[in-house]
Amino acid sequence: MDPQLPIVDPHHHLWDRGGHTYLPAQFAAEADASGHRLLSSVYVECLSHYLDSGPEHLRPVGETAHVAQLARSAQGRIAAGIIAYADLSLGDAADEVLEAHAQQAEGRLRGIRYSTAHDSDPAIHSAYPTHPGMLREPAVHAGAARLAQRGLTLDVWVYFHQLGDVLELARACPDLSIVIDHAGGPIGLGAYALRREQVFRAWRAALKPLGVLPNVALKFGGLAMPLPGFEWRKQPQPPDSAALAAAWQPYWETCLEVFGPERCMFESNFPVDRSGCTYAALWNAFKRLASPLSQAQREQVLSGTAQRVYRL
Repeated sequence: MDPQLPIVDPHHHLWDRGGHTYLPAQFAAEADASGHRLLSSVYVECLSHYLDSGPEHLRPVGETAHVAQLARSAQGRIAAGIIAYADLSLGDAADEVLEAHAQQAEGRLRGIRYSTAHDSDPAIHSAYPTHPGMLREPAVHAGAARLAQRGLTLDVWVYFHQLGDVLELARACPDLSIVIDHAGGPIGLGAYALRREQVFRAWRAALKPLGVLPNVALKFGGLAMPLPGFEWRKQPQPPDSAALAAAWQPYWETCLEVFGPERCMFESNFPVDRSGCTYAALWNAFKRLASPLSQAQREQVLSGTAQRVYRL
């Protein structure tokens, strides 16, 4: 759909681990085969290629160095921006990690993702060591302030019932550009599997106060992975874009109402969301959702917002 419209994919991963590879050539081939006009992309950390020696807090810098090398060979389109990892609970000392990332990123460092997604249900698995209330801790606020001083963004990965933590952080750090990943983390697994309407209402209520804070933006995506509970990968055939758009429309309309097109951007979350749909169907679904908007607004949510927020 609308192949002439440029898209910027502000959230994807690259890895080579456990016999599963997803490298720039694979990502570029998939994007090209989709027929969509991908201008550039943003790599987001995924606990990959850490250094295996040296101070623990500096080991994530290995991921940035690795991705910068991969991006160099991809000639600029893939991983034009890098979102790295740093432990913000280090407070002011996080600045050492940020400087090390900057030195390895070859001009691509755009921010840090601090993943704090946590739920007491063991069915809701997180790859990160998390505990409740991380974004409310004074040390984390101090670390986040170091990001703001460097002009870097903060991506946050939380579940819907943790959006109040994001609100407190955003109020404490008004100069910090904060991006909420994966539409604010609605859950449809485990104890939440049969509570979609209840979760939706709680998610919507928690999202609304964030809309009045101009330093907060949102990435709409991550809804094809298992967490939201749509169970696309259990179907005999991958869903088409019409099915995806129909399922996601209430969530998109809420995000658009809360943040407006100038603070919303679509994300693929590939290869994670690849388990639920194809790249072509995903972006066709996004274009269906954006179709009622004006031409300028469609361009914002498909590329412009991401270019502005991540300074591409």
